Amino acid sequence: MSLEKILTLTNINDITDMVSTYLKKPVVIENEQFLLLAYSSYYIEHFDQANRQTIFTKHWPIPILEKFMDEGIVEQLKTVQHPFRVKQIEEIGLNQRVVVSAVHKGQVFGFIWVQETERMQDADLDFLHEVSHHIGKLLHQKKQLNMKKDEEKNEFYQKIIDEVYQTENQIKWEAANMGILIPETFVVNVFTIAQSDAELLDELTDTVSLFANALNHFSHVFTNQMKVVVIIGSNGKGKGMLADSAHDFTNTVLSQFHDHRIFPGIGNEYSSILQLRKSYLEALEVINAAKFIGQPEQLPFEYSKLGIFRYLEMISNHHTKTNYANKDLQILEKKDQESQTKLLQTLEVYLLNNCRIKPTAEQLYIHTNTLKYRLNQIAELTSIDFDDMHSRIQYYIDLQLMKQKK
Repeated sequence: MSLEKILTLTNINDITDMVSTYLKKPVVIENEQFLLLAYSSYYIEHFDQANRQTIFTKHWPIPILEKFMDEGIVEQLKTVQHPFRVKQIEEIGLNQRVVVSAVHKGQVFGFIWVQETERMQDADLDFLHEVSHHIGKLLHQKKQLNMKKDEEKNEFYQKIIDEVYQTENQIKWEAANMGILIPETFVVNVFTIAQSDAELLDELTDTVSLFANALNHFSHVFTNQMKVVVIIGSNGKGKGMLADSAHDFTNTVLSQFHDHRIFPGIGNEYSSILQLRKSYLEALEVINAAKFIGQPEQLPFEYSKLGIFRYLEMISNHHTKTNYANKDLQILEKKDQESQTKLLQTLEVYLLNNCRIKPTAEQLYIHTNTLKYRLNQIAELTSIDFDDMHSRIQYYIDLQLMKQKK
């Protein structure tokens, strides 16, 4: 079977089978988001565990995708223009394979994976490289057709957020008219960055899209100014579990951005599509609270768990107007500065642990006797009453606002 014959084909499934027959090896073709497009019907019994998972779920599962990110394989796929080997990775059930990016006009549109049941020769690698250009061109054409549909979807969801539609029936009619599947239940997950940076926003959008496509749920990603919006949905199975999925998904995305401050937020789960805007605004409220505090890692991702942080900015404004200052905390701050003590930190962790000695000591990595000594110091210096719940709440709020001002 000649290369010339393959280069005349336009059906990805036919090309996959012909490449597999030529190489006598299992072949998988994916788009640039690692979504499965085709796999060879020949040599199917040779597919390893990782390939079987991909075929079953139609995309790389998140643990495999994370491993590829950690190993630098995803970065190689973006930059290496010729076929290269990916060594066996037993923990994710991946046997050794050769992969080449399907490139057209300098842009990557997909990947061709060949499992090396036997080592490929240089001539085979050259053949695969030639085929990759043809597949790149076909995937580019396919993406051009899909882009219009994606833009229509983005506009549709943006209209819901902007309250263009007045009723749920109106939304459902429009969705049916456009051929858009609406999830039965959903949460809105929003990501943004600390400051305007187009390059970082593009990287964030790509990463969010990559992992969103690997979810075992409905998902749709679009950008709204400097925000990356993710709708995570379910059609029957998984109801009530979307918040957990969104939480894990958020952690996965954040793990890729150690050196940058990314602000995430997750709205509540709803079953009426008319509430999409509400879930979106709730996600934004989490982000705004995190930006106010200045330390997103201190806050929960979920609006439902935001608690007192929801009101901190309003309380801060009130304190500014009334010239309020917590004298006890000022005393402890001065003591910490003069004596290199950690009384403010101790107080905060103690309050967070509902004034329980053992978990507080464990969190601070100190002995319980050391903690008791510090608490005695706090009691001697201030008028804090740990038995008064209202007092505990007040001190915790004032501690957060004190940190925010710094």
